Amino acid sequence: MQINKKLISLIIPVLNESDNINPFYESILPVINSCSDKYEFEILFTDNHSSDDTFEKISLLCMRDKRIKLIRFSRNFGYQKSILTGYLNAAGDALIQIDCDLQDPLELIAEFLTHWEDGNLVVYGIRRSRKDSFMLHSARKIFYRLINYLSEDDLPLDAGDFRLIDKKIVDTLRQMDDAHPYIRGSIASMGFKQIGIPYDRIARTRGNSKFKFNDLITLSLDGILNHSIKPLRLASIFGLFISVITLAMILIYSLGRMYFGLNWPAGFTTITVITLFGISINSLFLGIIGEYLGRIYQQTKKKPLTIIEKVCGYKDSSSFKINS
Repeated sequence: MQINKKLISLIIPVLNESDNINPFYESILPVINSCSDKYEFEILFTDNHSSDDTFEKISLLCMRDKRIKLIRFSRNFGYQKSILTGYLNAAGDALIQIDCDLQDPLELIAEFLTHWEDGNLVVYGIRRSRKDSFMLHSARKIFYRLINYLSEDDLPLDAGDFRLIDKKIVDTLRQMDDAHPYIRGSIASMGFKQIGIPYDRIARTRGNSKFKFNDLITLSLDGILNHSIKPLRLASIFGLFISVITLAMILIYSLGRMYFGLNWPAGFTTITVITLFGISINSLFLGIIGEYLGRIYQQTKKKPLTIIEKVCGYKDSSSFKINS
């Protein structure tokens, strides 16, 4: 009797990962072969316009292994958009996103699938430890806790993008229209049954990380602004607080002058400090408001999420979305 196997899509975003392509492929083969009695697999690479021979190496693998598919973008659209494009063009009953640098343990894939079969629509990895510099490690810790504090949604701490999601999650993501997607936050905010699996992330052994400190800042802004209006509320509250203090000082100075005959000395330093403080606060909160307005503007332009330049492993162009 033939068993109808479920299809599992592996989503692998890449950018200049030439040194890791073949080692990753050789490492993932035993993992998916060990599950081949229950599942079929497709391996979908999304290439963020690599400038090395990453695309050529994956193309060669496409010709060797019919399970491999490849999408190359016309330029670098960013990590989050690369992941989302992979999700939207995958055909699996469940999708597993993993980087090809082999820092995340591939053996967890079988555990992810077990939890999925138990009814969890989202299974995500929690980075119990990782080999980062002290500054970057501390920045990540602060970021995850800050965004969770500011967000109206309950976001898991120390969770990265190594995760499994059910196709129901993908169907929901497909309905979203976000010019600045923050995938882990969007998935966490959907609800459903989710579970986190702790693991230790090892150091990269080949190539260099493409995720720099400024990328963490950009990601943190996407996460905070996508899931919270508290910065705007903070601006309003602080503005009200300053207004109350200003009115109180006006009242005190006026009463002192009119009823107590106090001759206040000229306070050039005080006036200068207060003026500069007010200007800096106004600039800060105008910047916050500008971030939100800028995102609204970009959202109204309705630009494509990504633009696909080349594909490999697809039978015809109707089986994938050209402009995601």
